[in-house]
Amino acid sequence: MAADKLRDLSQPIDVPLLDATVAAFYGTGSKEQRTAADQILRELQNNPDMWLQVMHILQKTQNLNTKFFALQVLEGVIKYRWNALPAEQRDGMKNFISDVIVQLSGNEASFRTERLYVNKLNIILVQILKHEWPARWRNFIPDLVSAAKTSETICENCMSILKLLSEEVFDFSRGEMTQQKIKDLKQSLNSEFQLIHELCLYVLSVSQRTELIRATLSTLHAFLSWIPLGYIFESPLLETLLKFFPMPAYRNLTLQCLTEVASLQFDNYYDAQYVKMYNIFMVQLQAILPPTTNIPEAYAQGSTEEQAFIQNLALFFTLFYKVHIRILESTQENISALLLGLEYLINISYVDDTEVFKVCLDYWNILVSELFQSHRSLENPAATATNMMGSQVSLIPPGMVDGLDSQLLQRRQLYSGPMSKLRMLMICRMAKPEEVLIVEDENGNIVRETMKDSDVLVQYKIMRETLIYLSHLDHDDTEKQMLRKLSKQQNGKDWTWNTLNTLCWAIGSISGSMIEDQENRFLVMVIRDLLNLCEVTKGKDNKAVIASNIMYVVGQYPRFLRAHWKFLKTVVNKLFEFMHETHPGVQDMACDTFLKIVQKCRRKFVVPQVGENEPFVSELLSGLPTTIADLEPHQIHTFYESVGSMIQAETDAQKRQEYLQRLMVLPYQKWLEIIGQARQNVDFLKDQDVIRTVLNILQTNTSVASSLGTFFLPQISLIFLDMLNVYRMYSELISKSIAEGGPYASKTSYVKLLRSVKRETLKLIETFLDKAENQPEIGKQFVPPMMDPVLGDYARNVPDARESEVLSLFATIINKYKATMIEDIPHIFEAVFQCTLEMITKNFEDYPEHRLKFFSLLRAIATHCFPALICLSSQQLKFVMDSIIWAFRHTERNIAETGLNLLLEMLSKFQASEFCNQFYRTYFLTIEQEIFAVLTDTFHKPGFKLHVLVLQHLFCQAESGALTEPIWDTATNSYPYPSNAAFVREFTIKLLSTSFPNMTAAEVTQFVNGLFLSTNDLSAFKTHIRDFLIQSKEFSAQDNKDLYAEEAAAQRERERQRMLSIPGLIAPIELQDEMVDS
Repeated sequence: MAADKLRDLSQPIDVPLLDATVAAFYGTGSKEQRTAADQILRELQNNPDMWLQVMHILQKTQNLNTKFFALQVLEGVIKYRWNALPAEQRDGMKNFISDVIVQLSGNEASFRTERLYVNKLNIILVQILKHEWPARWRNFIPDLVSAAKTSETICENCMSILKLLSEEVFDFSRGEMTQQKIKDLKQSLNSEFQLIHELCLYVLSVSQRTELIRATLSTLHAFLSWIPLGYIFESPLLETLLKFFPMPAYRNLTLQCLTEVASLQFDNYYDAQYVKMYNIFMVQLQAILPPTTNIPEAYAQGSTEEQAFIQNLALFFTLFYKVHIRILESTQENISALLLGLEYLINISYVDDTEVFKVCLDYWNILVSELFQSHRSLENPAATATNMMGSQVSLIPPGMVDGLDSQLLQRRQLYSGPMSKLRMLMICRMAKPEEVLIVEDENGNIVRETMKDSDVLVQYKIMRETLIYLSHLDHDDTEKQMLRKLSKQQNGKDWTWNTLNTLCWAIGSISGSMIEDQENRFLVMVIRDLLNLCEVTKGKDNKAVIASNIMYVVGQYPRFLRAHWKFLKTVVNKLFEFMHETHPGVQDMACDTFLKIVQKCRRKFVVPQVGENEPFVSELLSGLPTTIADLEPHQIHTFYESVGSMIQAETDAQKRQEYLQRLMVLPYQKWLEIIGQARQNVDFLKDQDVIRTVLNILQTNTSVASSLGTFFLPQISLIFLDMLNVYRMYSELISKSIAEGGPYASKTSYVKLLRSVKRETLKLIETFLDKAENQPEIGKQFVPPMMDPVLGDYARNVPDARESEVLSLFATIINKYKATMIEDIPHIFEAVFQCTLEMITKNFEDYPEHRLKFFSLLRAIATHCFPALICLSSQQLKFVMDSIIWAFRHTERNIAETGLNLLLEMLSKFQASEFCNQFYRTYFLTIEQEIFAVLTDTFHKPGFKLHVLVLQHLFCQAESGALTEPIWDTATNSYPYPSNAAFVREFTIKLLSTSFPNMTAAEVTQFVNGLFLSTNDLSAFKTHIRDFLIQSKEFSAQDNKDLYAEEAAAQRERERQRMLSIPGLIAPIELQDEMVDS
C-alpha cells in the first residue's frame, strides 16, 4: 500500500514515507525490508516524472540520505535530458539550486553542519552550468563574484564552485563533451577571469579567516594551469603566494600553487620573474628545511602534513626543472641555487616512499636523457648532421660547432657532480628485474617469487634506461662506483642481501652500453668477484642470493660470453652446479638462464673450441643423466629445449641427427618400453603412473620440437603413429568415463590426466608443424593420418570431452599449408563447425578456449581457403556470418577482436568476388545494425578501431557505386531510391533516431551526412564517430581511453625505434637477432 502511494507521482510525494523507505534501505532492518526498499527506490529513480518532485523533497526532508537520493534523480535528468526540458522548468530548477546554496552557505552554522549536502549541490550546479553557461546564463560569473563579497562563508563556497567548474572544463572534459563545447567553455572562463582574479587577490590580502584563505589557495591551484599569464606575472599574485609559503597552515597549498606556476610552458618572456621566484623560494626553503637535514629520516618520522610537504617539494623541483632549468644555468649565483635544489632532490629521492620516488625518478630520467642527447651530439657530430630518418640536414659552420661544443662541455661539467651522486642513487635503489625469481619475504626468508609485481617492473624499466644514459655520460665513473661497491661486499663492510641485489641488478641493466673492450674488462672483474664471493660465503640463504645474482648478471651479457669461451664454459658448468641446489627458485633460475645463454651463444657449443677434445654439446650429452638428476619435470623440459637449441646450430646433418638421437635416448627408450608393454596388454596404458610418464615424454618432445623445428622430423616420425593410437585409446576411455559417470566425470583427476595427454599430443604436432619449414611433403606425411583419429574423434565426442587444441591445430595447418588445404575444408567443416557452434552459442561463458580457437580457425579458412567458403550452402554461410556477429558481440576482448578481424577479412574477400552484390544484399544492413549496437553500448570500447574500419568499409561500398544492384529488398520496399547511398543514409538516420531518443533529428542527420563526407579520410571518419559517441551521452562520465588506443600504439612504436638507436637501451638479451657467434 505504502509502495503504491509512493509510486503515484500525480500529486506531491509523501516525504515522511520516502524518508522511511530510504531509512529502510540504509538501515539495519531485515534483508527483505532492504530488498523491498531498494525495489521501490529503483522504480522511482527510473520514473521519468520523478525529477519534478525533487524541489518538494529537498524543501520538506531533513534526512541527508533522502536529499542525496533526490539529487541523484536530478543528476540523471541533467546528464541525459536537460536540453529537452521546457525553458521555464530549466530556469526554475537552476534558480532553486542557486537559492538553496546561497541560503545554506550564508550562515556559518548551517554551512559547517550541512557541508556534505552543500558539496553535492555545488556538483549539481556545475553539471547544470555545463549545459546553460555561457549561452543561456551569461551573467553567472559576475553574479557569483558579487555574491561572494556579501559574506566570508558564501565566498568560501563560491571558491569551491569555481574550483569544480575549472576541473570539469579543463581536467575531466575529454571524452565527456564534444570538442566544440569544451572550446566554448574554455573561452568563457578565460574571458571572465578578471573578476575571479580580483576576488582571489582581495581575499588573500584582507581576510584573516584560515578556512577561506585555504579555499582560495585551493581554487587558485585549479585555475593557475590555464589562466592568461599576465594575471600571474603582472599582478601581485606571485609575491602574495611567496608571502604565504613560510606559514605552516598554508605551506602545502601555496607550494602546490607555486608548482602549478613552475610547470607553465611558453617562450622566455617571463624568465626574469621565474629566476626571482626560484631564488626567493630557495632562501625560504633553507629556513624551513635546512640543507643538512636527513630527509629520508625526517620523512619516516614526520606527520602527514610534513610528509605531504616533502612530496609537494619533489613535485615543485621536478616540474620547475623540466621547464626552466636552462634559465638557472646562466649566472654563478643561479647555478649555486640550482645545484642546491638538485642536492635537495637527490636527498628526497632516497625517501622510502614509492610515490615520491616515482616523481623523482621520472624527472631524473628526463634530465639524464636530455644531457645524453647533447653528449651524443658532442661525441658524434655526424650523428646529429644526419637525423634519425637518415635525411641530410644543412651542416652548421665549423666555428659555430666549436662554440656549441664548448657550451655543451661546460654544461656537462656543471652537472658532473649531481650525475655522479645520481649514479649511486640508481645503484642503491635499483628495482628488481623480471628474470630474478628469488626474493626476500616479509619474514626475512629467501623464497621463490610467486607473483610478478608489475609496478616494480615498470620502475625497473625506467631506472634501467636512466642508468644506461648515466653510463654513456661517464663510463669510468659508472664502472668505478659499481666495482667499489662490489669490493665492499667482498670484505664484508657493506654486505647485505639488498645491497648485493641492487648492485647486481644495476650491473646487469647496463649491458650493451659500454664499448666491448671496457665491458670485457669490467665483467671479468665482476664475475670473478661474484664467483669468489659464492665460494667464501657460508649459509644456504646467502648462497642462494649470490647464485641468483651471478645468474642474472651472466644472462645479461651474451656478447661477453660469446667472446670468451672459457668464461662461457665456467658459467655453464656453474649453472649445472646450481641445478643440483634444492633451494627454492635456484634450479628454476639456473634452467631459465641456461636457455637464455644457449639461445644467444648456440654456435659456441657445437664448434670444437681450442683446447677441447670434442664440441661442448657432445660432452654435455654424455653427462646428461647426471646433470638433470635433481631437476623437476618442468625444469627438465626447459633443459631439453636449451640442448635442442644447441643442436639446431649444428650445420652437419649427420652430426645433428646423432646429437638428437643421443638427446632423446632416455625419453625414447621409455616410450618404446611403454608401447611394448601395451602391445601385450593394452590395460597397461590405463595405469595413472604410466599416463603421467607418457605425458612427461610428450612434453619433453614438445620442448625439443619448439627449438629444433624441421630438424625434429626424424624423432617425431618414430613416435607419430603410436602416438595417434594412444590418443584414440585415451579418447575412448574419456568418452566411456563421461558416458558412465555423467558430466562430473570430466572433473575427476583420472579424466583430467587422460585429457592432458591428448592436449599434449595435439600441442606437440602443432608445435612441430608450426616451426617446421614449409615443406609440402611434411604436410602430406602428417595431415592425412590425423583426419580420423583427431577430427573424427572431435565430432564423435561429447562436448565436455572435445579438445579446443584440435581447432588451433587445424588453424595452424591451414595457415601453414594455405590453399593446398582447400579440398580438406569440407571435412574440417563437417567435423567441427556445427558441433562447436552448439557448444559456444548457448551463452557467453561456457568453453572459453573453444570460442577463441574456433574463430581463429574460421579466420584461417577465410584468409587462405576462401573458395571453400563460397562453396558452402546459403544456410551454412548464414551460420558462419551469425557466428561472426555473435563473436564481436562478445564482451571478452580477444574473442570480439578475432570476430571483427574475421569480419573485415570476409568483407574484403566478398568485395572482390563475383558474389559481391548477393552477399551485401543479404548481410549489409544486419552488419551495420550490429556494429552500431556494439559501438554505442559502452561494453565494447576496445574494439573501437575495428568498428570504425567495418563502418568505413560499408559506407565506402554504398557510396562508391561498387554494388551494382539494390541492397534493399525490392519486394517489400517499393520506394525507388536513387542509389544505395541514399537508402543507407535514410536507414542509418532511422536506426540512430530510434536508438537515441535524446538526440534531435537534426543532430542525427548531421552525423550521418558527416559519415558519408568523410568515408575516404579514416582519421576524420574516426573523430566524427568519437564526437557522436560523446554527444549521444552514453559515454559521458566513463573511462574513454580505449577510443584513443590506436594513437597510443603508434606512439609506442616510435618510442621503440628511438630506443633501438641508443646502445644498451634495449637489452642485448632481448634483441631478436641471430647474434652471429661463429
